[in-house]
Amino acid sequence: MTAPTAGDVLSGIDLTGKTAVVTGGASGIGRAAARALAAAGAHVIVPARRPDPGGEFDTRPMDLTDLGSVRDFAATVGRADIVIGGAGVMACPETRVGPGWEAQFATNHLGHYALVMHLWPALRAAGDARVVMIGSGRAPGDRMRWDDVHFTRGYDKWAAYGQSKLANVLFAYQLDRLGAPFGVRAFSASPGWVLTPLQRHLTTAEMVDAGWIDETGNPVPGLFQTPEQGAATPVWAAVTPVTRGGAYCRDCELTEEYPTDAPEAARLWDLSAELTGLTLPGRPDAPPAADRP
Repeated sequence: MTAPTAGDVLSGIDLTGKTAVVTGGASGIGRAAARALAAAGAHVIVPARRPDPGGEFDTRPMDLTDLGSVRDFAATVGRADIVIGGAGVMACPETRVGPGWEAQFATNHLGHYALVMHLWPALRAAGDARVVMIGSGRAPGDRMRWDDVHFTRGYDKWAAYGQSKLANVLFAYQLDRLGAPFGVRAFSASPGWVLTPLQRHLTTAEMVDAGWIDETGNPVPGLFQTPEQGAATPVWAAVTPVTRGGAYCRDCELTEEYPTDAPEAARLWDLSAELTGLTLPGRPDAPPAADRP
């Protein structure tokens, strides 16, 4: 059976009057999600490092590795019914951003954490908001490197990527626990296997060795979905009625794949608040306003 697309998920759903913020909306899965949401009537805002003023969406400048840029972007958004965190980097060479943060953890997790913190008034204004973090398939070796989250004692690009994607899942879990009383629910979602610009840091030889493409560069038959199919589960998580928030979603369904991660999710939240100087207003760990970036 052919996997559904984001458009299939939204068939018959009217999002007129809703505002969606989609990071990574310039290409790949994020763009497919943004297009489907716009086709359903939503006003779609796509933050991007290089906005295209003549493009198909409302694009505005933002760089997830620059917390000042994230703050400035969020200040332009008055209401956010849906936030889909789709921007990311995968298996890049060792790169340091901001105050020396490892680039994958900073981009994939910390930038999105800061974005949601700054968008909190816009999410509250929606009255019934949804945040969806696009994760990845869970691998047994994925873990938080609590003693060295920025890989200062030796860099492993795949371990760093796995940590950042696990952080997306843990962040969504904890955000739902804290946000539910305020009408803000959160999920994480696996898009499945999709070839997009996310693989830009991988060589052809690496992808051949991984069994993703053949020696001529063609995808292995039956392995990959289209970006539109990959966007289906994130979009489903953004619009489906809530029965159990905080869940990790796959194939347009809630799963039980992360049933015991509550302590790690809370620990990641505290670490993220410490690193960024941001947390939800009113929480006891909120730093003084003067200390926030």
